[in-house]
Amino acid sequence: MSRLPATPGVGFKPQHFAAIRQDARPVGFFEVHAENYLGAGGLPHAQLTALRADFPLSLHGVGLSIGSPHGLDRDHLARLRALCDRYQPDSFSEHLAWSSHGAEYLNDLLPLPYTPQTLALIIDHVDQVQTALARPILLENPATYLLFQQSEIPETQFLQAIAQATGCGLLLDVNNLYVSAVNHRRDPWAWLDAFPLDLVQEIHLGGHAAEDLPSGPLLIDDHGSAVADPVWALYAKVIARQGPLPTLVEWDNDLPDWPILAAEAARADAILRHAGLAHAV
Repeated sequence: MSRLPATPGVGFKPQHFAAIRQDARPVGFFEVHAENYLGAGGLPHAQLTALRADFPLSLHGVGLSIGSPHGLDRDHLARLRALCDRYQPDSFSEHLAWSSHGAEYLNDLLPLPYTPQTLALIIDHVDQVQTALARPILLENPATYLLFQQSEIPETQFLQAIAQATGCGLLLDVNNLYVSAVNHRRDPWAWLDAFPLDLVQEIHLGGHAAEDLPSGPLLIDDHGSAVADPVWALYAKVIARQGPLPTLVEWDNDLPDWPILAAEAARADAILRHAGLAHAV
């Protein structure tokens, strides 16, 4: 399970390395996309080794394709295991999605139909991943842009069933929840109320883009801007209800200067500290 501290963290980007090293109190932890560090050495590993010496580390996978009906890539799993053995991360997470078809990998995290058959597939794949990595993982709720007519199980119940069957934890991406709710014309607050928050061990926050279509707004989970106010409001409710949780701010595109990203983490920190005081009373 996650051993990350209940503090704010950010996704590490090499452009910020020098600024981070000069910052006396940057953040509580760093997260990296595991697939960016599957090489053997070079500057990426030199920087990550330096950060790992001083900070907790989260590895976030984007290429396991846990939802693929064609099975998991054993070579990819072996490389991830080597990376985990090398850095001993405090958390490893992946997405409830698929991103490969046979030998072809797609540059996206694609949604799944929530059926009993898919549920059995995901449970089997999560078990395989946890066995291969020799550690429990966290599974993240996706941002989705379409629904499947054959879906029989609400997403919140689907995630809960996976966690209960495999012993994995859940990573609640609040921005993904909000994006999906708006895109499917649902109430994000009701969606949050149905989420199994007792199984959540880490939270992600990020920015999204918006387009106005004839049918209504379309939100795109692009991690290219500051966290939106409605997402902050949902996050504050989660923390008020559950108490402080490790919280990652993701910003992967149109990368800002370090002080802007650090300010987003500081906003999360204020919410975490307020909840910590409230839960201590």
